[in-house]
Amino acid sequence: MSKTDRRLLIVEDDAAFARTLVRSFERRGYQVRHLAGEDGMPALLEDFAPTHAVVDLKLAAGASGLSSVKHLHAFDAEMVIIVLTGYASIATAVEAIKLGARHYLAKPSNTDDIEAAFQRAAGDTEVELTERTTSIKTLEWEHIHEALAASDFNISEAARRLGLHRRTLARKLEKRRVK
Repeated sequence: MSKTDRRLLIVEDDAAFARTLVRSFERRGYQVRHLAGEDGMPALLEDFAPTHAVVDLKLAAGASGLSSVKHLHAFDAEMVIIVLTGYASIATAVEAIKLGARHYLAKPSNTDDIEAAFQRAAGDTEVELTERTTSIKTLEWEHIHEALAASDFNISEAARRLGLHRRTLARKLEKRRVK
């Protein structure tokens, strides 16, 4: 694929971060389009037909980027999709890959990290296996994220599934927010 054939769609609700990514990838020879969410995606896909996509996991108003990943993969199974998130968990990583993402990167990630992920199609058998046990807090966080992913990031429904009050779950999420 030549540099002029690389068409990138960025699905990111943070306008400043999206502008930075757009400019950086345009300098690298990509044709770039940006959406803040799924609104307008069907029309853009027909007109632009991206070869690559970068999707934020948590979009405005509690929308899930996983829905965008599913939509993009259904449009073109060969599209290289990278999910970015400040709310990384095993549950959402697994779901993103199942839905068609090639890689799942935790923020902060830069253009170099994303482009390296675009290039890496195969898994790495040399990844270091750690002996560290998972902490209770990490297990709790992953369980919360699993419930959030299963409920399409609906806090009220996730709280019900976890047996928590909605405000209790909201407080837990606020404490773990990535600044």
